Amino acid sequence: MPETVAAATVARRIVNNVAQVMVGKMDVVEQALAALIAQGHVLVEDVPGVGKTTLSKSLATSIGCSFKRIQFTPDLLPSDVAGISIYNQRTGEFQFRPGPIMAQVVLADEINRATPKTQSALLEAMEERQVTVDGVTHQLQLPFLVMATQNPIEYEGTFPLPEAQLDRFLLRINLGYPDFNEELAIIERQEQANPLDKLQAVATPQEILDLQESAKSIYVDRLVRQYIVGLVEATRKHRDVALGASPRASLGIFRAARALALLKDRDYAVPDDVKLLAPAVLAHRIILSPSARMRGVETLEVVSSLLNEVPVPGAAVRR
Repeated sequence: MPETVAAATVARRIVNNVAQVMVGKMDVVEQALAALIAQGHVLVEDVPGVGKTTLSKSLATSIGCSFKRIQFTPDLLPSDVAGISIYNQRTGEFQFRPGPIMAQVVLADEINRATPKTQSALLEAMEERQVTVDGVTHQLQLPFLVMATQNPIEYEGTFPLPEAQLDRFLLRINLGYPDFNEELAIIERQEQANPLDKLQAVATPQEILDLQESAKSIYVDRLVRQYIVGLVEATRKHRDVALGASPRASLGIFRAARALALLKDRDYAVPDDVKLLAPAVLAHRIILSPSARMRGVETLEVVSSLLNEVPVPGAAVRR
């Protein structure tokens, strides 16, 4: 228990630090950090100007990790992401020039503006924590987080992410517009300078690796595990779903729930952790049937209905 408390203290320090910049988005900050602790990646989907880039920059600064931004455009090449081998005439050997994906926190900005071929350049890095260029494999420095942003696909000049790419993101989150008082606070905080410019690191990369290890000891009752699988299985049987979530979704909820429990200063996960995370984990992994799309059904609506239909267990808490 003391180890969990110490880990929760570090996690809370990071959340509070990012909250200095992200006004009124505590739940989103917690989910982003939970994804990092669960060794996952985050897709932030929203309209321009609501703080997607600010979230990734403030998180990277808070944990003392290297940060790179990749601006995705239709003419971006895979080598622009992973890096390239250049022939050195002086030494007579090829030298690897790393791309921006070699940073610890990578912002893939407007990822759906790049072609599918370039989008797929992220797959190996996200899944294997490595990149292969000209047959040579290069390991990425840990911890490693890809935080991709995308504008809604109804905007012009975008390419919908392929299912294989979407499935690599542990969470898909939405920031949404701030309310009146929050937007007023944003103006007041940036009246003289951007608070992001003064943000300092409050944790180290090693502490993040320790958090990731601590999360693995969080207890998840068998009934909670059954609840997770029940939710994922229900997506495959829903009348409006053509293709339900894969077992990777079950693992995603399981790992994210442990990370969220750690953030909440608990050494056990509860069904409420699962309910809170299910929309962010499941919605982007569901493919709707043609009839559902014609009726304007949204995947978030499907997940919401499943959360109401699948029985919540009275999980026993470990004493």
